[in-house]
Amino acid sequence: MLTLLFDGIAYGMLLFVLSLGLAVTMGLMNFINLAHGAFAMAGGYVLVILMQSHGWPFLACLPAAFVITALLGALFERTLYRPMYSKPHLDQVLFSIGLTFMAVATVDYFVGSQQVNVQTPEWLKGRWEFFTGTPFELGMGHYRVFIVAVCVGLALALQAVLGRTRFGSRLRAAVDDPRVAAGLGIPVDRVFLLTFAFGSGLAGLGGALGVDILGLDPSFPFKFMVYFLIVCAVGGTSSITGPLVAALLLGIADVFGKYYVPKLGGFVVYLLMIAILLWRPQGLFTREGKA
Repeated sequence: MLTLLFDGIAYGMLLFVLSLGLAVTMGLMNFINLAHGAFAMAGGYVLVILMQSHGWPFLACLPAAFVITALLGALFERTLYRPMYSKPHLDQVLFSIGLTFMAVATVDYFVGSQQVNVQTPEWLKGRWEFFTGTPFELGMGHYRVFIVAVCVGLALALQAVLGRTRFGSRLRAAVDDPRVAAGLGIPVDRVFLLTFAFGSGLAGLGGALGVDILGLDPSFPFKFMVYFLIVCAVGGTSSITGPLVAALLLGIADVFGKYYVPKLGGFVVYLLMIAILLWRPQGLFTREGKA
């Protein structure tokens, strides 16, 4: 039981990092980017290519995945996304879904459709066992502990950046009223560029961290797009706490559902989502006035 709970928490923390960039662009920039999963896929392939083809160590590949996908996001924001900010949400959805199909086809053409894997370092392959032989037996894989630690650190850092720094204040002002913010001397275009790039980098980092657990193939964006949207819908996008709690609930429900009722594993997740949205249609941590 405790092992399943820990595995669900680790899975939920991974979904949190994967979904966080989407929550930032939807909640803070009011832009629906359904191509978010494509950036996560790009981060995963950056890690695989650097490790398998260039011999980079695992820990060096993680920041590389973040930086490369952040630069890719910055390039796309400047050239493709910026003209879409003022468009209706339906246009944004269709545009980003089209980009996802293009990304999937491109990766499938150049890399192939087979699933790829990586060899994690030896120090991440072990497992700690506690209370062995008791009803409260707990097994904690080293890699899952590593994921939880990284994700907790990211959540705390991002909360501090958005809530306690000048950049966070500028971002909120730019979202609330871009014209007034620009009149006050805030570089709105630069703020949006940095925010979008950071969200894309988080997706890439999550994709790199998830290769060993989630697997990686060209269909990755479609496999997990619904999960990203569930995290944002259930948790809300006005804070970091909402997506974090939603991702943990989703991860735990998914792991327990697939273990106890494998044929209905996905049903458990959607049932939980429907129940929460019936109770809190605006999301768990979104105030009524901002729904």
